[in-house]
Amino acid sequence: MPGLQLVAIAYLVGSVPFGYLVGRIVGKIDIRQHGSGNIGATNVGRVLGNQWGLLVFVLDLLKGLVPVALLARVLIGAKSPALLHWQVAAGIATILGHMFPCWLAFRGGKGVATALGAVAYIAPWPTGVAVLVFGLSFAIWRIVSLASMLASIGFALCQIVLLWPALFSREHWSLSAFSLLVPALIIGRHRENIARIVRGEEKKYRSGDKDSGK
Repeated sequence: MPGLQLVAIAYLVGSVPFGYLVGRIVGKIDIRQHGSGNIGATNVGRVLGNQWGLLVFVLDLLKGLVPVALLARVLIGAKSPALLHWQVAAGIATILGHMFPCWLAFRGGKGVATALGAVAYIAPWPTGVAVLVFGLSFAIWRIVSLASMLASIGFALCQIVLLWPALFSREHWSLSAFSLLVPALIIGRHRENIARIVRGEEKKYRSGDKDSGK
């Protein structure tokens, strides 16, 4: 029961639509009707300005971090041998909550910032690699969606290398599954962006442009 409670709470935490709320409170707009139509930090930064995008990024990151780093230890127990597996479950639940929030008819964001918060605690070294890949990719192309997808792939590859050859051992199976599932979810949520990248139509990030897509 504590595990199921953790997963349920993690989903509800993840489903809090900070981007939508900031749009309503700060800009008096429905952020879903501007820019790319996404509730994530990138679109908020594009439409309302970088400072508000950064705020949403931090809040979305905390949605991923708190259930994994704090709630799991409280509900499951810091010394439980199953703690890591439940932390992974909480991480997946909060990412799914962000992507499919019950408060917005299950139409949410791409899950990148929330995933970053979860993996930063569960797998810090691969997270560092992912952040480095994102930074380099964004510096080269200035396309957030592309940088996000490449970062998720970098995370998965680094995690596989670190866990090999015990990828699906009793100790690491859940972390291995997480490392493959979450990047797949993130890339899947960017399918429209992928199509625009292939066509050469994906726009570079620019703050303060309400009409630009992501």
